[in-house]
Amino acid sequence: MDTTSLTWQPLTRADAQAAADLLNAMETVDRIGEHYTAQDTLQELVDPYADLERASLTAFDGDVMVGYMKIRYKRFAEEVHRVFLDGGVHPDHRRRGIGTALVEAGVAAAKTLHALHHPDLRLAIDVHKAGHIAGLAELLGPQGFAPVRHFQHMEHPLGAALPEAEIPDGLRIEQWSEDNDEDFRVTRNKAYADHWIPAPVPADNWKNKIANHTLRPEASFLLRDAADGTAVGVLVGNHWEADAAVTGVRDVHFMVIGTIPAYRNRGVAGALIGQALRAAAEHGFDRASVNADSASPAGPSGIFARAGFTSKRPYVRWALEV
Repeated sequence: MDTTSLTWQPLTRADAQAAADLLNAMETVDRIGEHYTAQDTLQELVDPYADLERASLTAFDGDVMVGYMKIRYKRFAEEVHRVFLDGGVHPDHRRRGIGTALVEAGVAAAKTLHALHHPDLRLAIDVHKAGHIAGLAELLGPQGFAPVRHFQHMEHPLGAALPEAEIPDGLRIEQWSEDNDEDFRVTRNKAYADHWIPAPVPADNWKNKIANHTLRPEASFLLRDAADGTAVGVLVGNHWEADAAVTGVRDVHFMVIGTIPAYRNRGVAGALIGQALRAAAEHGFDRASVNADSASPAGPSGIFARAGFTSKRPYVRWALEV
């Protein structure tokens, strides 16, 4: 197909259903375990850090969206402003130049947003994709992207055999609520302050990405120091109804797990994971999952393996340093 025969235009909020249809078509081939409703894709389109007019692009073949890209920029950044380039092409329209056109447009859009928001910093453009998707290296390599980080999607079946979670002495646990939501966000930011991407999550982004319609309070917990009430660790579980509708498996995904530096190596993360696993099982979930970060392809640290998670598929973070 000649790409000039397609209609190219920015994403809008009115594209929620067309975007969901495209992502679900991609899932039939890519098999990454992600399914979408229009509500799910609309959540992405109202992201306060997705500038759709300046930094998104779709390709339509008639009324069907056959490709898209969008950029998310960071409100806060130090030294390096890492923007996120997301996108994809319908399986029936791959290897026809659409992906290349979208990546090139994404790089240009990233530079535009960078000049607007963090012109004095260095720019890095990140792409995060499952390692098994065909053609990624051929698409991204010629554009200057290189693999910089590795992840494992890990899963844990849930059942009655789960042990009781042991809460370390001197700590107490509480479930997520609207009243302590801000404590969850602040604790997450403290826990990730020395992460390889240390940018804090602002309140509006937290509401959009984490504390949205997919959050499951029954599988989200905070640990506090019983003596002074300091929040020391956090775990947030999210669930997508579209996945369960297609697969028949109710999965709770641990989107956020973190411990503030002063309380590490005291069993905080293990206690949170154990509590969330048991609570999820009690509330009818069939499985828990997590994306575990690692600096090398060898895999993540053993905390998830010790908790009973097993690796199912690798992901790669590609980056272009501009």
